[in-house]
Amino acid sequence: MGVPKFYRWLSERYPLINQPLADNTLMPEFDNLYLDMNGIIHTATHGNDGLSAKITEKELMLSMFRYIDRMVKIVKPTQLLYMAVDGVAPRAKMNQQRSRRFRAARDMAHDKAEARARGEEIDESTLFDSNCITPGTEFMARVSLHMRYFVRKKMKEDPFWQRLKVIFSGHEVPGEGEHKIMAYIRQTKFQPGYDPNVRHCMCGLDADLIMLSLASHEPHFALLREQIDFMAFKRQGRNSTKDLVKKVDTVKWQMLHVETLREYLALDMRPAEDVLATMGFEFDGERVVDDFVLLTVLCGNDFLPHLPSLDIGEGALDDLFEVYRQSLPGWGGYLTHGAKINLGRLEALLTTMGSKEAHVLAERAAETARWLKQAKKRGWEINLPGGGAAPTAPAIAPAVPSRVGALAGGGAGG
Repeated sequence: MGVPKFYRWLSERYPLINQPLADNTLMPEFDNLYLDMNGIIHTATHGNDGLSAKITEKELMLSMFRYIDRMVKIVKPTQLLYMAVDGVAPRAKMNQQRSRRFRAARDMAHDKAEARARGEEIDESTLFDSNCITPGTEFMARVSLHMRYFVRKKMKEDPFWQRLKVIFSGHEVPGEGEHKIMAYIRQTKFQPGYDPNVRHCMCGLDADLIMLSLASHEPHFALLREQIDFMAFKRQGRNSTKDLVKKVDTVKWQMLHVETLREYLALDMRPAEDVLATMGFEFDGERVVDDFVLLTVLCGNDFLPHLPSLDIGEGALDDLFEVYRQSLPGWGGYLTHGAKINLGRLEALLTTMGSKEAHVLAERAAETARWLKQAKKRGWEINLPGGGAAPTAPAIAPAVPSRVGALAGGGAGG
């Protein structure tokens, strides 16, 4: 899942980190390709969102295999293909997963009730429950079985696959797919004869892949992402999996160059030259990258509750980085060292951000009040938390205006 709105914020701030891929694009060479399989599985099953759709499991598997084959043909790894399916998640994430699965079951029951109210016939045997994409289910056991068959078949028949070392980590292996991938990368660093210039490419849409790749400090790392046209998806409605199978070859892709992002971050966080001369410690761009990952986690992550007053859509990351940039020279060091956090410096940063919290929450409340007033004028019925009538118009409040300007006058603290 990762950090909400993070990728959009990052792309708007550093647009040159993204490289759109076309048929005539000169692709960088990569040694290793890593696939976070759960994203691919979800893509293959999205066509079965409609209750009346009749989609077989065979079609789902074919869509998944076609997607994998397309990834390999685009990246053309020379050494390794590593595919990882989510296993049992860490305890810290189980609460989030549990609530998401209860919500999915509730939404499906609601969709069924609405379909029956419209007089539609529902064939329960054709419905796909997304909660099946969970470690230990019969569906995931069949996915692992089919994946192993697919890998053996490709390595036997496809000359390109025969040159690769192929690793498949199924749902039986604990840990989320992206974390199993990063654990493998870390382990290979300690192997005799490890080449530090190995070129890595990971495929996935989750924002946390960006943080994980930054935290690896690998000099050559890129993320292959699918370009999603949300407006086109809205216009076309739900696609069947047959359509997804046909469209895999026409999907638009883009490459996020992590090494370029690392350079941007080091330059963006670098204090002025006159300040550098009086800092008392050497500026290290790699240490700044580690601090960036920590600051981003404060705005949202899959394991710990994020700070409620920090919302990327309201300019929270811009505020955090401004406070960090101004505070760094006076700290005498960085927020992190390896895997350890300097709690004193983190407390100083949060104290400065906390002084702005009342303003942020008051601004949100005022924006909500304005929107409710407008909704009342238009005669909308608002479905408020705790009950109420169903909305008769889109009950989506407009985005809260950026608070960067409102906070510009506040001191950052040092």
